[in-house]
Amino acid sequence: MQRRLVRLKKEYIYRKSLEGDERKVYEQKRLIREALQEGKPIPTELRNVEAKLRQEIDLEDQNTAVPRSHIDDEYANATEADPKILLTTSRNPSAPLIRFTKELKFVFPNSQRINRGSQVISEIIETARSHDFTDVILVHEHRGVPDGLIISHLPFGPTAYFGLLNVVTRHDISDKKSIGKMPEQYPHLIFNNFTTQMGQRVGNILKHIFPAPKLDAKRIVTFSNQSDYISFRNHVYDKGEGGPKSIELKEIGPRFELRLYQVKLGTVEQNEAEIEWVIRPYMNTSKKRKFIGE
Repeated sequence: MQRRLVRLKKEYIYRKSLEGDERKVYEQKRLIREALQEGKPIPTELRNVEAKLRQEIDLEDQNTAVPRSHIDDEYANATEADPKILLTTSRNPSAPLIRFTKELKFVFPNSQRINRGSQVISEIIETARSHDFTDVILVHEHRGVPDGLIISHLPFGPTAYFGLLNVVTRHDISDKKSIGKMPEQYPHLIFNNFTTQMGQRVGNILKHIFPAPKLDAKRIVTFSNQSDYISFRNHVYDKGEGGPKSIELKEIGPRFELRLYQVKLGTVEQNEAEIEWVIRPYMNTSKKRKFIGE
């Protein structure tokens, strides 16, 4: 198992190192295609490699024409099987954090909650890899209030770090009749205002912790971004007998806000992994700039 992980990691790093060369060749092929389509002469700097590149262009299809990046490889096999999630907390969790984590177990299908105990992060990741988990979710707290969520994709990343705000669990809602029962259906997903490149990246990370739903599923999970604060809502709907106008939407909880502060190109225990994006103190003052959506 360990040798296989080392081999796969070396292959992943090697593919990542080739991205610069593949991008350069792709740009050369693009210039040749444009010259041939417009009837212009081949650029002088490409005449020595024209014959080789034109032969490669003739053999390309829609899957090989555009170079793939290491970001594509992270979720290349995500559609082959449903995600399997390991859910745990920080050490010595309080009762509210345990209660919140139990509710998250029903939010994320195919998830298993384990007690952290005295395990370190590297042991948890190793256990998850050996049992074919696709993601690890860690929930942190401050003085009994959940304040952090980490989503780490296995086996090689990425890892997204979120701050948790305004957490309202089902247990905190006084009127139990106003909330529906918690179903275990695979939900339909709604992503609102993830328009930037980083927004699409975050949406891709969140999307792949949910399996594909059935068409008749009546559960809806919404991630709505406003000013880089992502609101999470969990609903079920009932069509009723009066047609589309009689649809009743019922929130089943929990609800919370997410604030992204770091994306790392590696798993959570890899301190040496490259940081793809991180929020800086000066970014809090740039009110007009949005990093996830407009």
